[in-house]
Amino acid sequence: GADPAGLPSTPAASAAAAQSREAEAPPAGGGPGEPARYPGEGTDYLIAPRAYRAVGAQPYERRPGDPVYRPLRIFTLDPAASQLDGAVALVNVPYEPVEPGPRGRLFEVDGTDGVLGVRYRSVDLDDPHVLIGSGRDPSPTDPEFHQQMVYAVCSMVYAAFKLALGRDVAWGFEADGPPGEPLRLRLRPHGSGERNAEYDRVRGTISFGYYRADPAVLGRNLPGGWVFTCLSHDVVVHEVTHALLDGLRAHFVHPSGLDVLAFHEAFADLVAVFQHFSYDRVVEAAIGRSRGDLRDASLLTDLATQFGHTVGAGRALRSAIDTRSLRHGGDAGGADALPPQYGEATEPHERGSVLTAAVFEAFLTVFERRTRRFLRLATGGTGVLPGGEMPADLRALLAEEASKLASHFLTICIRAIDYCPPVDLEFGEFLRAVVTADRDLVPDDRWRYREAWIDAFRRRGIHPSGVQSLSEDALLWRAPHRPIADEAELSFARLRFAGDPGRAAGREELHRQGAMLGRLVCEERHRHEFGLARQGDPELDGDAVDLPVVESIRSSRRVGPDGQVVFDLVAEVTQRRVVRAGGRTASFYGGSTVILDPRGSIRYVISKSVRSRERAERLREFLGSDQGRRYWAERDGELRPHGHPFRLLHGATPG
Repeated sequence: GADPAGLPSTPAASAAAAQSREAEAPPAGGGPGEPARYPGEGTDYLIAPRAYRAVGAQPYERRPGDPVYRPLRIFTLDPAASQLDGAVALVNVPYEPVEPGPRGRLFEVDGTDGVLGVRYRSVDLDDPHVLIGSGRDPSPTDPEFHQQMVYAVCSMVYAAFKLALGRDVAWGFEADGPPGEPLRLRLRPHGSGERNAEYDRVRGTISFGYYRADPAVLGRNLPGGWVFTCLSHDVVVHEVTHALLDGLRAHFVHPSGLDVLAFHEAFADLVAVFQHFSYDRVVEAAIGRSRGDLRDASLLTDLATQFGHTVGAGRALRSAIDTRSLRHGGDAGGADALPPQYGEATEPHERGSVLTAAVFEAFLTVFERRTRRFLRLATGGTGVLPGGEMPADLRALLAEEASKLASHFLTICIRAIDYCPPVDLEFGEFLRAVVTADRDLVPDDRWRYREAWIDAFRRRGIHPSGVQSLSEDALLWRAPHRPIADEAELSFARLRFAGDPGRAAGREELHRQGAMLGRLVCEERHRHEFGLARQGDPELDGDAVDLPVVESIRSSRRVGPDGQVVFDLVAEVTQRRVVRAGGRTASFYGGSTVILDPRGSIRYVISKSVRSRERAERLREFLGSDQGRRYWAERDGELRPHGHPFRLLHGATPG
């Protein structure tokens, strides 16, 4: 598999340099069939093809007279869950015209059975009989409902990402259809006969397996019966999150350290867990059964329960709760044993579970802070519920608060991706991204969300590097070390949009923006600020580097709780260095995430230097480890990541 393109670095530009850029030269004409190039493009920097993919992956834009939603029914957990627990829900999927499949602007469902070689009839969601029934009836035996299930759940997850980021989300894979066709993620509900589900970033597909359950099963499952991973809400959410995260950050699948793929797993699990809270009946059932203690609310915290119950695991596949967590999260004072520690796990799922549990503990801490007043009112000031069933009004109130808070936390997690470095991500850097992004939008943190995050990470030994303390202020990303003049060509006054500020005007506009950024970050005096290097830089220790690559440049629009709106331009620049490792070579990336405000002023440069000897040595150590040997292979003296990281990552289990 080919390595992803290089990393971004820190931007800096002086006033004199800015003045010299005021009169921007137009792009020079290219050869026949070639795009025109701006000065320096191809000699000082490159623009990656993925930088333009937002143009081909644009959701349907609602027109006057169109419905707002398309109501469809889904399984909120899996087919083995009880309907008394809200296992079936009618959900509002953002409306778009669809062809049979369904086939819309972002997703197309492939009805081919990869085991039997047959093609099932495609569900027609615009058929009058289907429309009047709000879609097909939920059924494990109906292939058309299977198609409806994956389309509906994937569409809702995409909508959550779009809302959090304030823009369309591009896919990370290349188009394989005719020019001008929308770039669609292909969903295969019956893609294989494996106990697995997999996002394939090369083909742009998610294949869901189906299989026979073990002879000994748990729960409401038939021994030896058929189990379809496409009907597990958690598996579908997990896999489409892999695809969306891959579209946001190409290098988050480049296995340069223990945290990289573990983060992919943890992030996909977190999205799946917080999506549980969007289903009112599930939340109310879980609140009632657990008497308001979400640590005991397995309906909400367990993931892929049917899968775990039918493959001999004896439990759900994973959980957002670690068994040794403090009973009262960050407010408990630390009397009990510490939870599993960050440094103890090396396998990606185990390591990722530490991050998942840390984020969920922060959620629980804030939930308890926000609901204590309700419990005091309901118990005459004691805060201790009497025996018997929880009052219905209190159950509804706690469920509403939990759903609202879960939506906040999901948005916080997604929004933080824009504030992460573009390569070699570490869990501590994700914490810094969360704290910075949230403080930008919510300076007055009344319920101390950020404090809860910091405490939960601290208890698991997740400590960001390069900070002097774990105070909120110390964790914030900083502006560039040197003053950099505003880049007028990247101000919102110069940007062109297709109506919505979250949608670029087209390929030419993205090309122009990428060229302006490429020129800015490659200025000689500021190159190091962005984590980049010129060929022959003595700090490279004789290693070769490729040209810096502008991976993406995207607008961001975020709305705070008080109605304030924050606009930014978020970009990634990367650079590949070829390092020597035990007589072989390997790709090592550096660069930066650059965040500019509407005036074109650089707010943050979140860099990881391609010149770093320490990072290069850590990569060499990782390549010699068991995990490194699993995800890298040698070819002609060069170590390369395997082309299908998720296939290796998932093994025999979904996710």
